[in-house]
Amino acid sequence: MVENEQVSRGAVPPPGSSSTSLPFAEEGAPPGLPSLRGGGILLLCAALLLSGCGEPSAQNNEPAPKPVEAVEERPVIYQLVVRLFGNIKNNNQWNGGLVENGVGKFAHVDDKALAELQDLGATHIWLTGVLQQATATDYAHIGQPADDPDILKGKAGSFYAIRDYFDVSPDYALDPKERLEEFDALVERIHARDMKVVIDFVPNHVARTYDSDIRPELSFGEGDDTSVFFSPQNNFFYLNDPPGQKLEIPAPDHWPRPVVGDGIVADGTIEQEDNDGTPEGDVPKVTGNEVTSAQVSVNDWYETIKLNYGYDFTTGEAEYDPVPDTWEKMDEILAYWQAKGVDGFRCDFAHLVPIEAWEYLIRRAEQRDPEVFFFAEAYEGAGGPPGFSFSNFVQVGFDAVYDDGSYDTLKAVYCCGKWANDLDDRQPGDFMFSRFLRYVENHDERRIASPLEASSNPDDSGFGSYEAGKPAAGVLYLLGDGPILVYNGQEVGEEAAGSEGFSGDDGRTTIFDYWTMPRMAEWVNGYAFDGGGLDDGRKQLRRFYKKLIAVAQKPGFASGNFYGLQSANNSNPEYTSGQWIYSFLRYDTDRDAVWLVVANFSDETHSFDLKVPAEATQFAGFSDVDEVTFTDVMHDGAQPKAAEVGRLDVTGVPVELGAYGLKVFEVTWEKE
Repeated sequence: MVENEQVSRGAVPPPGSSSTSLPFAEEGAPPGLPSLRGGGILLLCAALLLSGCGEPSAQNNEPAPKPVEAVEERPVIYQLVVRLFGNIKNNNQWNGGLVENGVGKFAHVDDKALAELQDLGATHIWLTGVLQQATATDYAHIGQPADDPDILKGKAGSFYAIRDYFDVSPDYALDPKERLEEFDALVERIHARDMKVVIDFVPNHVARTYDSDIRPELSFGEGDDTSVFFSPQNNFFYLNDPPGQKLEIPAPDHWPRPVVGDGIVADGTIEQEDNDGTPEGDVPKVTGNEVTSAQVSVNDWYETIKLNYGYDFTTGEAEYDPVPDTWEKMDEILAYWQAKGVDGFRCDFAHLVPIEAWEYLIRRAEQRDPEVFFFAEAYEGAGGPPGFSFSNFVQVGFDAVYDDGSYDTLKAVYCCGKWANDLDDRQPGDFMFSRFLRYVENHDERRIASPLEASSNPDDSGFGSYEAGKPAAGVLYLLGDGPILVYNGQEVGEEAAGSEGFSGDDGRTTIFDYWTMPRMAEWVNGYAFDGGGLDDGRKQLRRFYKKLIAVAQKPGFASGNFYGLQSANNSNPEYTSGQWIYSFLRYDTDRDAVWLVVANFSDETHSFDLKVPAEATQFAGFSDVDEVTFTDVMHDGAQPKAAEVGRLDVTGVPVELGAYGLKVFEVTWEKE
C-alpha cells in the first residue's frame, strides 16, 4: 500500500467560500482512517532534488527549507471494452452476430495501442467485460455451449451476467482454447508499460446459467438448502413459497430472442429453475435487482440471480458468523485474478453488498497485495444493507467511489434546468475530497455527443455534442484530486447513434451486442492507432483530453484545496448570474501552485470580469504580493494577463469564453 497524505489534509473549502459540504458527506471523519491508496507513480517535486536538502545553508548558516512531500499521481482509469475497442469491421448490422459484426480481441490491445493510451495519460486500464458472460455464441467444440436464449440480453450477452467467474470470454481470443493465456499476455503488455490492470468484480449477481468449468467446486449454489428462502450459508435466495413455482420470463418486445446451438429456442423458462426436479433443486431464484417473484418482467435483471451474503434483504436479518460461504467463494475469485496479475477491481453495484463483507474481502485482498486498488460503483439512496455510506466504504478500504451526484448535477445544467451555481452543493468536505472518482462518460451513461434531450432526469439526455463535453470534463476532472475515468471513445467524440440490437437507440454504446464504435475505428485506423481516420475536430478533441489530463496531474490539482468563486460573481449578469458559468480556484500553498478554472456550459460567448475575493488570495497564498499573472494553459500561445492582487476583488480578471469554453489559468508571481 502506498500511503498518501492523511485524508484530513486541508481539502475543506475555507470559510466564506461559496461551497458547502455534501448533504450526504459525514462530517468529522474518524481518526485513523486509511489514506487514499492509488498505487501510482510518485511525482518528485523540485524541492526533493535540491542538493544538501535538510543540511544547514553554507551561505547564511540557516536550516534549508523542509522538503516538500512528493505528490502522488492521480489514477487515470481508461475504460477499455475489449469487445468493442479493436473491432474495426464496421458492418454494424442490427442484431448481428459475431460473424456479421465482428468482435475485438485481446491481441488488438497491442503495445502500440497501449503506448498511445499511456501517452493520453492513462495509468490504469480497466478491461471491461472480460469475464465470461452468458452468450448466444456457441463454443460447444471447446466445451462452452451457448446459453439458454430465455436469459440472454443481446447475442453477445451482458457483461454483467457472469457465467464463470474464473474464466474469460472466448470471443476475445484468437484461439478460444487459449483464451486465458491470451488474457495473461495482455496483462503482461500492460504491466510492461508500467500501467495497472483493472477488471470488473460483480459481487451482487451472476448469470442464471452460472457454472464454473475452471473451478467447479466453487460454483455458486453447490450445497445450498433450496427448501428455504434464506439461509446465511446459501449462495442464493430461493422462491419456494408457495411450492412448485417455476421461473417465467416474458419475451422482450423490441428484440427477438435468438435460436442457439442445435436449434434451441426460447420457451419462457430455463431448465435450472423450472421446478420439475431435474436437476435436483431447480427452484426459481431472486433476480439481481431483488425481485422476489418467479414471474419477472422484461424490465427486470431477469438474466441474473442475486447472491446471498448472509443478509436477508426482505427482513433485515443478518448472520456473518461463521463466515458466509459466498464471502469465501468471492475471496477465492479475487485471489485467483490477483494471482494472474490483476491490480484492481471496479466493483459493480457495490452498495447492495453488506459493508461487513466488503471489509472482509478488501482486507483479504490487501494481505495478498497491499497496493490492490478497489473502486465502487455505488449510489446512496438506492437501497442496500444498513451501514452503507460513501465514507464508510472508504473506511473499509475502497480507494474511490463513483461521484454520480456531481455528474448528474452538471449534466442537468445542460438539459434539465439546473444552474452552474448548483454545483456548489456538490463539493464534499475533506474526507471525500480525494475519494470521489469523477467521470463524464462510462458504459452506463449516455455519450457526451449524443443528443440533448429536455427532461427532468439527466439520465435521459446526452450533452448534445462532443464540444459541449469539454467544459464538463474540465470542471469534473479538476474539482478534486481523486481518480479520473475516461471511457473508450469519449476522447474521439463517439456518438452511439442508432439501435444496435438488444440495446436500443438510447445514446449509450451497447454492452449487449456485437458492434463497432465508428469513431473509435477511425482512431484505431487499421491498428495503426494513430487517429488517421478522424476528422480534424476529433483529432483536436483527443489532444484536448491529453492536455487536460496532464494538467490534472500538476500540484494544485493532484494535491491541495478548492475555493469556489460563484458567490463572488453570481450577482453579475455578464457572468450569467451563475446560470452557465462556473469558476473556482485550486491551490497548494506548500508548492506555490495556484490555478483558476473558468467554464462556460452554454453555446454562447460570454465576457466578464471575474472577481477573486481577498480571502481567496489569502488562502491561496498570494495576498502579500503586488501582482500576479494569469496564463491559460489549455490554449497554446495564449497571452498572459497581469492583475493587481489588491484589486482582484474589485476589478477582477477579464475573461472571455466562447461557446462551451474552458480556460485553466496558472497563477504565478515573482518569488523573492
